Amino acid sequence: MAENNFPPLPKFIPLKPCFYQDFNEIPDHHRVLAKRIYYLWALNSITLAVNLIGCLAWLIGGGGAVNFGLAFLWLILFTPCSYVCWFRPIYKAFKTDSSFNFMAFFFTFMAQLVISIIQAVGIPGWGVCGWIATIGFFGTNVGSAVVMLIPTIMFTAVAVLSFVALTKVHNYYRGSGGSMSKAQEEWTTGAWKNPHVQEAAQQAAVGAVQGSMQNPQYTEYSDTPNYAYNNQM
Repeated sequence: MAENNFPPLPKFIPLKPCFYQDFNEIPDHHRVLAKRIYYLWALNSITLAVNLIGCLAWLIGGGGAVNFGLAFLWLILFTPCSYVCWFRPIYKAFKTDSSFNFMAFFFTFMAQLVISIIQAVGIPGWGVCGWIATIGFFGTNVGSAVVMLIPTIMFTAVAVLSFVALTKVHNYYRGSGGSMSKAQEEWTTGAWKNPHVQEAAQQAAVGAVQGSMQNPQYTEYSDTPNYAYNNQM
């Protein structure tokens, strides 16, 4: 079994990576989308860090300390949880063509999309520099509001890109014949956590894609037609 390599931690930290991540183990036709979703997770994490800076500027400009405290909480909470709850399921789904992991991704990522929209809206007192909080603070401190505008734009971008990613994954899953019943069957039989079944499903998925890319086969007919008659007198 391969050694865990994510997150890549400095050697002086007495902690070890928790997950193994290698995009080369994902089939070629899924690899690009899987990487883009990973970059979306990274963008979301960076946005939470920038939001902490924005809430600090909010605090310095005369805002409440609650927003800064909540921004710090969201950063340390949502960064690892988003990786475990929606990126790892889609990574496993692309790797093994698992309907159960696809469904796990859909449920958790829809929650992520809702959270991203709320963050972009920016309700005051929720620890996010969204549009409502930022625009309302321009009348109090322009400098702080300009700093708050940066995470606001980033939250908006994350929400839009999350919707695009969810749409693309859903279109692929439905187009490949996936359904809730297949996910329930995997859950009932335990196939979603059986490595041998996962490997077989991955090989079957790759074979299906490769077969669809080959030249179509045509039925060969005899040059001389042969007609059979039953003469009944």
